[in-house]
Amino acid sequence: MNTSLEASPLGKHSDYVAEYDANLLFPIPRAPKWEANGLVAASLPFTGVDIWNAYELSWLNHRGKPVVAAGVFTIPCDSECIIESKSFKLYLNSFNQSRFESAADVQATMARDLSRAAGAQVRVEILSINALEQRGLAVLQGECIDELDIAIDTYQLDSSLVQPSTDDERVSETLYSHLLKSNCPVTGQPDWGTLVIDYRGPRIDRESLLKYICSMRQHQDFHEQCVERVFLDILAQCRPEALTVGARYVRRGGLDINPWRTNCGKASDNGRLARQ
Repeated sequence: MNTSLEASPLGKHSDYVAEYDANLLFPIPRAPKWEANGLVAASLPFTGVDIWNAYELSWLNHRGKPVVAAGVFTIPCDSECIIESKSFKLYLNSFNQSRFESAADVQATMARDLSRAAGAQVRVEILSINALEQRGLAVLQGECIDELDIAIDTYQLDSSLVQPSTDDERVSETLYSHLLKSNCPVTGQPDWGTLVIDYRGPRIDRESLLKYICSMRQHQDFHEQCVERVFLDILAQCRPEALTVGARYVRRGGLDINPWRTNCGKASDNGRLARQ
């Protein structure tokens, strides 16, 4: 299969396929971006997952009656491939006019297809609307740095902006910002999100961190790659003893993507935020 971006459905007219078709999934190898960042697949400096939440999920039951639900898809960060988001949406839409015996059958089918595309075991959870409503909205723990009154003049990614504080104090804290914005590397369309940094070690200068986050405003990368770049930049510039970086991206086309990278085994969080 041709996995180059030029062959993906991104930025192209795509017919709506309403009957199940696993071939709609388009995998993109992770290795080239890892190699560009000086990483080797066999010894990544982080572990983690990419959590996809789907809110436009539907199929027909065995009698032809429509079913609506939500889905949670968890892809290991060391899988061979990421799955291009538009192809993921097209794939999910292909269930709309297909009959399945049960939600368990849908879940098993998706787990098989997505695992094959990603090159690793993908965990799939199908949620009823009632179960989704019971989860409610989450409130982030930690401190938001968005109210810092600083001047911003750099909107192209600049790793040197983020710096440790000069006070040499060692801390354990969680910081977050809703000002994350990056762009799709193919279409140039904006991706909005919330960035969460949990770390232990030399205090990170908060103003420098916010300037760094804002410097991603014109940066072009996929969601997963943006989070890995932030993780690597903070690790290199500030040298924390423990670091976890996660992004909660705003949904597009019924899907939100939430990459999570850690070097200390911190569990991923999939609490739904207000913008999701």
